[in-house]
Amino acid sequence: MATVTLTPEAYRQADALPPPIRGRLWRLVDRLERWPEVSGAKPLSGPLAGYYRVRTGDYRVRFRVVGETVIIDKIGHRSTFYELR
Repeated sequence: MATVTLTPEAYRQADALPPPIRGRLWRLVDRLERWPEVSGAKPLSGPLAGYYRVRTGDYRVRFRVVGETVIIDKIGHRSTFYELR
């Protein structure tokens, strides 16, 4: 079992989601507690190497794994999700 944490920015992004999407997000967070047995997680490449993403509908969740901790740092719609800041 892994510990799942969200960065403050990810909490703000989650709060801004429509209620049905927010519910799916929290179920996804529960799934991530079973890392590495999470289906649908894809490693990212290029400047985002070391991160993974999972999707729920048109929304994406980006995270990285540090030891036994899954750190979610970005949540967003697929249209703007892969933009670098």
